[in-house]
Amino acid sequence: MSAQLISDFWAAMGTNDFGHASTFLHAQYEYFMPQTGEYLRGRDAFAALNSGFPAEGLWQFNVVRLVAGDHDAVSDVEVSDGTRHDRAVTFHTIEDGLIRRQVEYWPDPYPAPAWRAPFVTVLDKPPF
Repeated sequence: MSAQLISDFWAAMGTNDFGHASTFLHAQYEYFMPQTGEYLRGRDAFAALNSGFPAEGLWQFNVVRLVAGDHDAVSDVEVSDGTRHDRAVTFHTIEDGLIRRQVEYWPDPYPAPAWRAPFVTVLDKPPF
């Protein structure tokens, strides 16, 4: 059930109608980004944040991986507006059949440290 909810949520995000995407959120929705400390509450705030984000084109969301239990899920999603290419790792808490909380990480890529070169191969995509 939660896997379908999260899949449907990301599909709704892909329409770029963030008001519609917010219908997958609980009335008491909470969102937190640990890297910046930003916190918001409510569907309207979610829709406003996503609608106000500067973009070069329509946002596209590609779910790379989704792991889900009965009341929680984790998604790894590629996000792009055609110019930006980002990654979001989101921990979702499900309550009453809707997304109650999201904790979202936006990791920036960085070069592999030189000291690890003898031990690893650097790839653009996972080999599995």
